[in-house]
Amino acid sequence: MTLSMNLVTLLYLIASVFFIQALKGLSHPASSRRGNLFGMIGMTLAVLTTAALVLKLGGSDGVAGLGYVLVALLFGGAIGAVMAKRVQMTKMPELVAFMHSMIGLSAVCIAVAEVAEPHAFGIVAAVGQPLPYGNRIELFIGAIVGAITFSGSVIAFGKLSGKYKFRLFQGAPVRFPGQHWINLAVALSTLGFGIAFWAGAQWTPFVLMLALAFALGVLIIIPIGGADMPVVVSMLNSYSGWAAAGIGFSLENSMLIIAGSLVGSSGAILSYIMCRAMNRSFFSVILGGFGAAPGTEAAADGAQRSAKSGSPDDAAYILGNAETVIIVPGYGLAVARAQHALKELALKLGERGVSVKYAIHPVAGRMPGHMNVLLAEAEVPYDQVFEMDDINPEFAQADVAVVLGANDVVNPAARNDPKSPIAGMPILDAWRAKTVIVNKRSMATGYAGLDNDLFYMDKTMMVFGDAKKVIEDITKAVE
Repeated sequence: MTLSMNLVTLLYLIASVFFIQALKGLSHPASSRRGNLFGMIGMTLAVLTTAALVLKLGGSDGVAGLGYVLVALLFGGAIGAVMAKRVQMTKMPELVAFMHSMIGLSAVCIAVAEVAEPHAFGIVAAVGQPLPYGNRIELFIGAIVGAITFSGSVIAFGKLSGKYKFRLFQGAPVRFPGQHWINLAVALSTLGFGIAFWAGAQWTPFVLMLALAFALGVLIIIPIGGADMPVVVSMLNSYSGWAAAGIGFSLENSMLIIAGSLVGSSGAILSYIMCRAMNRSFFSVILGGFGAAPGTEAAADGAQRSAKSGSPDDAAYILGNAETVIIVPGYGLAVARAQHALKELALKLGERGVSVKYAIHPVAGRMPGHMNVLLAEAEVPYDQVFEMDDINPEFAQADVAVVLGANDVVNPAARNDPKSPIAGMPILDAWRAKTVIVNKRSMATGYAGLDNDLFYMDKTMMVFGDAKKVIEDITKAVE
């Protein structure tokens, strides 16, 4: 069968349908495996179609071109397979940020190649012929968004990793006088050089435009820190999609346009949902520098306050005599990889007639859905897992709320302290339960750097230690 452009368009359309079904499947844990399968089928179809298109359009050089494509696929695929195999759940947000940076860098590389040799992409017919104005706009959008995505994702990777001492990579926001005005000046300058590139000039404004876009990506991410980092991951996901879509227009590749638009729009919707969950302005997220205002970071004063602590045996006694228990998983649970031990504890409590439910905050952990994935990995029944809006009314009737490594998402200051950096952020109402058991390694603050009043309430008992060991000890005591 001859590969015509009509057939290529049809195959790309079919792949797009698979991508749409993948997004639909990933909207719920019960259908996430099917969603992943649809995504893999769609991507395989798109890659094979593109490879066949390279072979067809390359003429006598088609085989060599296909060879380059296959080498790139094998090289990139091998790296991706090894990283996906080795990555721990606690490091998944860093991997996502890394992948976003690669998408942005790919868009920039393609834009540079198109500006250098537009005839090789079929944009112009002969060497030396100027780029059409329409293509310049497409390259302008794809290159700028790609550059911002790349540099911004690199900063996000460093902040999420927490392993680097360089100040820009630390979790605390980096702010300086006149920051927003500088961001505005850089953005306007980027736009100005982009207009100059569109108007007819070529390399000088294009290179300056890219350099400023790279700088802008850094500037809009460094003021973001603490509890806002999950939103950054979602925002950069959206940016990477729009970068791919912009380059898709330049290449006249409908698959890139559709896939990029799906990623961009779904990432924007997710960012909006998360902003609502954190009481943030969506437009502030897009522009960068959102979160706590300068000077509002609260210093931890846990050393000056008294918290009541207990042992795993004490916690087991309380849980074993309860009727309803709501578990709030957090980042500490992920670090300890304690989800399987937690499921075992829930099963033992269930055998004693205790009703166990799990409460999930939209931004618990380090990325959207982090806790859902952890619990799904342990095969926790989906009907026991509840989102924040559904479970919050039940805390007041719960005998025990068990907080495992969570901090900011259960901090009552979000409701009670209008001066707090997280004031107005919706939280899980764990503090309303009759008794609260909190497991942490220490009294250290959470990612937002704030002390938590919940830990010092009379109804709260702190159980210090590694989450997995503590849960296993509680399970033995319950038996």
